[in-house]
Amino acid sequence: MDIDEGLIFAYAADLLKEDLGRGDITSMAVVRGGRQAQGRFLAKQDFVLCGLEVAEAVFTSLDGRIQLEARAYDGEAISAGTEFARIEGPAGVLLAGERTALNLMQRMSGVATLTKAFVDRVAGTGAAIVDTRKTTPGLRLLEKYAVHVGGGRNHRFGLDDGVLIKDNHIALVGGVRRAVELARESVPHLMKIEVEVANRSQLRDAIAARADCIMLDNMEPDEIRHCVELIREQAPGVIVEVSGGVNLESVRTLAECGADMISVGAITHSATAVDISMKIAPI
Repeated sequence: MDIDEGLIFAYAADLLKEDLGRGDITSMAVVRGGRQAQGRFLAKQDFVLCGLEVAEAVFTSLDGRIQLEARAYDGEAISAGTEFARIEGPAGVLLAGERTALNLMQRMSGVATLTKAFVDRVAGTGAAIVDTRKTTPGLRLLEKYAVHVGGGRNHRFGLDDGVLIKDNHIALVGGVRRAVELARESVPHLMKIEVEVANRSQLRDAIAARADCIMLDNMEPDEIRHCVELIREQAPGVIVEVSGGVNLESVRTLAECGADMISVGAITHSATAVDISMKIAPI
């Protein structure tokens, strides 16, 4: 997954408005005369880098003369104490864009780092780690990009991106089979239909209704294994997803149950921003 350059700049310019307002009055009052400066990005902990290009867009949207020298790239492991990039330009611009750039890069790197931890835990099982829609409002594209950088895969981006029939849909129409049948009548023939099931009875209905993907939600490992075996026997072409309360302690056990993918809301909604600093000095 790559982010279009135009979208990156649109995000940067829009998010800057929150912090910049009518202008950086402190820097305008204290740093005068068009002084040039250099900023050094420093890692204060180990992490997976993500968002450096987005950070650069924050500064260049303020002034196109900004020059960034990257010493590492998205997806690389950065060690604490490493200087991984430098940036040069007008001091006022570096000061004005500093916090927005750091906030975005810290958040994105946090998501990438946590995703990588989950991906590493399931290595060799054949199961992919996928994200969910449990993202920060307004930052979904950036957070899902960070999941990709961390080695995970993206689930649907929004409600218009695919059919995922969940418990509330099922409750409203009276059952799994009826929900899948209604979806099949309405959506284009090229679109897959996924349905969430919570027990074996619902699973049998999902198989009978010819769902393309089945999500096993909040099941214990032994139950997941049984359900996966049933799906492989009766509907071998169906994609199997496991979901619900997945954490770093449980994910390996769940992955070994034989599912194709494990969706983890925590990689976005519970990722901790990493610690990055930017030290600015005159040149």
